[in-house]
Amino acid sequence: MAALSAWFWNERFWLPHNVTWVDLADPAPGVEYPKASHLLSALPLALGIFAVRILFERFIARPCAFLLHIHATSVHWRATPNPVLEKVFTSITKCPDWRHLDGLSKQLDWDVRKVQQWFRHRRNQDKPSVLTKFCESMWRSTFYLCIFTYGIRFLWQCPWMWDTPHCWYNYPYQVLTPGLYHYYVTELGFYWSLMFSQFTDIKRKDFPIMFIHHLATVSLISFSYANNMLRVGSLVMCVHDASDFILEAAKLANYAKYQRLCDFLFVLFAVVFFITRLVIYPLRILNTTLFESWEIIGPYPSWWLFNSLLLVLQVLHVIWSYLIAGIAYKALVRGKVSPDLRNSGVEISSCQTSFFICSYLFFLLFSLQRLLFYFLSGVREILLSFHLSFSAESSSSTALFLACPVYLMTIYIFLCSLQ
Repeated sequence: MAALSAWFWNERFWLPHNVTWVDLADPAPGVEYPKASHLLSALPLALGIFAVRILFERFIARPCAFLLHIHATSVHWRATPNPVLEKVFTSITKCPDWRHLDGLSKQLDWDVRKVQQWFRHRRNQDKPSVLTKFCESMWRSTFYLCIFTYGIRFLWQCPWMWDTPHCWYNYPYQVLTPGLYHYYVTELGFYWSLMFSQFTDIKRKDFPIMFIHHLATVSLISFSYANNMLRVGSLVMCVHDASDFILEAAKLANYAKYQRLCDFLFVLFAVVFFITRLVIYPLRILNTTLFESWEIIGPYPSWWLFNSLLLVLQVLHVIWSYLIAGIAYKALVRGKVSPDLRNSGVEISSCQTSFFICSYLFFLLFSLQRLLFYFLSGVREILLSFHLSFSAESSSSTALFLACPVYLMTIYIFLCSLQ
């Protein structure tokens, strides 16, 4: 066990060059650095948050729903109990194809249409009521609003919010303050509770994406805490919390049938989401984790893992932006917004899709070229260690050369979207 622990907490992986765990183990009096053991407190906190959620939904959200005349609706048509069809429904498929329908029809001596009707009624039985969805959205909206308010008030007084290089000055010897600790552990406990409750919550079409999102978020928070990247981690959490409570509020307005308020909140959510996830996140967060940190502290193994997790989140941002753009496009056609984004089947024409991808690629090109430059600069350092010549000017020109195909591809997509 000791050998496994020593392998996992290898200093060459977790810490920058010339820094050891011993250097962080004995800080000055009154100074404390983050320790991985602190993360264990998030697990009982997650259970506490889950318990608070149950009480909140029962004693606060449900009475509010009743005041808005939202009640649990009963299913009008229930599927006739049938062990054969129930086994197929629970273990094989909830939406059988024609081959399954034909086989079940012959096995039960039923008409194919009757089998289809049974599966339709059975699926309707599992659909959550509007009351259930209202209570879940009210809990999430309340928590997101509270944690975002706390985060923005805390970060407003922190220098790294306004000048991101402060995230890396004197790293990793950065003091853990009580406010930063509470912010981190509360966020981690909440996302642990989401991972637990995702299997009991309303099942949505993006279940795999949300599971990856929660897993990446928990991993990102844990990794950043373990190697004392709390400053930039607090910025990441604040950026992500900025739009979430607005989306949940739009869902609440939709469930209460306040359509105009719902439309307004969804437009506000879309604007905040695009600004925070496609502008601030890549230009501020990714810029400081990829480039400013490279210049100040240099890369090391856990640095690569940390940035890989951040890039996973950015890919998910693009996917969700695609879904939001699709709902906005539908709203322009139908004149009505349906903000239950994660339950919607969104289809956009290839023209709108190509234009969206094209615009975002244009937005990231300069970052790509800069990233290639830093990558080739690292290659240059390796070659210099072998006494081989590789100038900085050649790395810059090579990065530009490698970025040219991406420029050409983006221009091609843009021209195709205009056709």
